[in-house]
Amino acid sequence: MIENVQETVSLLSRREREVLVHLAEGDTYCKIARRMGLSVHTVDTYLRRIRGKTGATTRVQMAFLAMCAAQTTAPISSTVPESRDLAA
Repeated sequence: MIENVQETVSLLSRREREVLVHLAEGDTYCKIARRMGLSVHTVDTYLRRIRGKTGATTRVQMAFLAMCAAQTTAPISSTVPESRDLAA
């Protein structure tokens, strides 16, 4: 697997990162498919592409990538302070 995890995650398409985020949340292939409006076969294809692009070979490596993808695709609103936090 590539040493720089952020660089590795950047190789993935938006939909591949989305699949990884759902995987990090503990979703099954079937649940990911339902949430994204895809077939289970398509989810499997995305995960095969992710493995091919990243070199991940184990579930542990995929879970690690998934957690990194979840951090890099966090909603912007969660990183922007509330206006009340700025009034100090």
